[in-house]
Amino acid sequence: MTDTMTRITLARRPKGLPTPGDFTLETSKVPTPGADEVLIAVTHLSLDPYMRGRMDDAKSYAPSVDIGGTMTGQGVGRIITSNADGFVPGDLVIGATGWASHAVLPTDGLRKLDEALPPSTALGVLGMPGMTAWTGLREYGRPKAGQTLVIGAATGPVGAMVGQLAKAAGMRTVAVAGGPEKCRLAVETFGFDAAVDHRAYDDAASLRRALAEAAPDGVDIYWENVGGKLLEAVVPLMNVGGRVPVCGMIAWYAGVDGDGTDRLPGLWRSVLVKRLSVNGFIIFDHWDKFPDFLSEVAPKVASGEITYLEDIAKGLENAPAAFIAMLQGGNTGKQIVEL
Repeated sequence: MTDTMTRITLARRPKGLPTPGDFTLETSKVPTPGADEVLIAVTHLSLDPYMRGRMDDAKSYAPSVDIGGTMTGQGVGRIITSNADGFVPGDLVIGATGWASHAVLPTDGLRKLDEALPPSTALGVLGMPGMTAWTGLREYGRPKAGQTLVIGAATGPVGAMVGQLAKAAGMRTVAVAGGPEKCRLAVETFGFDAAVDHRAYDDAASLRRALAEAAPDGVDIYWENVGGKLLEAVVPLMNVGGRVPVCGMIAWYAGVDGDGTDRLPGLWRSVLVKRLSVNGFIIFDHWDKFPDFLSEVAPKVASGEITYLEDIAKGLENAPAAFIAMLQGGNTGKQIVEL
């Protein structure tokens, strides 16, 4: 076993979109596990948009990463050393490893994985993104056959799962994605009924016209992953009694965009007169339902009934570049780093 490890730390807090200089690759000695802890050699690391918020020094639902601290994130790996009952060397596990080649973790935050499935699926379709889609659609989207769903970032791990689950529930599904290739994937791979390329439209008004053609009966569920001009485009198309699960707002993670116009009064009026249900949710508040999610969705993934795509970056040193690209829509599918 090697006695050195590598990790990616936060070098400084970004202003807007992160840059390579905001990260540092460091080498250190492999830590030693204490009582009820295990040492893990990480094989796969998850990159997710929420991590951008953890880079800021701002109060949120989870702590910020300290300057010099390891970038936060879920990882999959094999146990090398165990000082805990029920875990032995060789076990494949998932936990909060951070962006690192090795991690020492207590076992109360670990979960053993089914080795019949690729380990990376525990970070995407059968992990936090898949669970987010399953929970948010059931609890806050409340899908109904014959109604219409619109979702941005539709070929990402959350969007693709939401679309497939909504389609299985009998809904018309409209994807919003960046570029012709992602729109093609949305329809041909994930089964969306229609796809709109947001990059083809310079403003919310023109994007709204395209969405109105794709959703001629209006929008009953708008799954909010994006914010920005897509939110502005969709809200006037919402039907009475529409639902808006608020999962993310990637267009604003690097700062507020737009021309400075205050659009909140128009949004709030729509919430009132259309009797919209707008629900923000954080998936960690629903984690007690994870076994139910896994028992329902894992067999569908194994059989191919639910499709997923992964974008694999090779090497921990390439995690910052992959993360920056992901925040700009440069990934296709769930962004994973393979160590």
